[in-house]
Amino acid sequence: MRAFILGITILVACASAQRSRYTSPKEDTAVTFAGLKISVEYYAPSMHGRKIMGGIVPFGQVWCTGANWATKLISDRDLEMGTLKLPKGSYSIWTVPNEKEWTLIINRETGQFHLNYDQSQDFGRTKMELKTLPTPVEKFTVILKPEGGKKGRLALVWENTEASVPFTVLN
Repeated sequence: MRAFILGITILVACASAQRSRYTSPKEDTAVTFAGLKISVEYYAPSMHGRKIMGGIVPFGQVWCTGANWATKLISDRDLEMGTLKLPKGSYSIWTVPNEKEWTLIINRETGQFHLNYDQSQDFGRTKMELKTLPTPVEKFTVILKPEGGKKGRLALVWENTEASVPFTVLN
C-alpha cells in the first residue's frame, strides 16, 4: 500500500511539474499622461519552441490576445484607439491576426475566460500596423509606448510579430 501511495504521489508531482512548465503568468503594464493612467492586464504565454503565428495562434480567427483570461484595457479618460473613440472605462482586447494584417477588437465585457468571446459585446474594431521583428520574442508582451504629448501606441509583441495601434488621450 505504501508503494502505491508513493507511486501516486510521484505521478501527481510529475504531472504538476509538466503543467507548471507551460504556465502563462499574469502581467500588467501602464503609462501615465499628465495624470491620466492607461493600463493593460494580461496573461503572458511563452513560445516553448512552438510555432505561434499561424500555429498556436491561428490566422483569421478571433484570438484572446494572451492566455487564460481576456486581456483588459483600463483608462481614466476617453481615448481614441485607432479609429475608435472609447469612453473612459474598462474593456477587453481581442484580435484577429492574419499574415499581412491584424484587426484589434475592443469589447465592452471584461473578465471572460479566453474561449468566451461574445461578438455582440464588441465596442468596435480597428486595423493594426504590423512589423516583422528581427529576433524572436519568447514571451507574449503588451507594451504601452508614449509618443509625445497625449499620443501613444499599444503594441502586442510575440514571436517575430509586432502588431500595434496608435492612441490619443481625448480629454
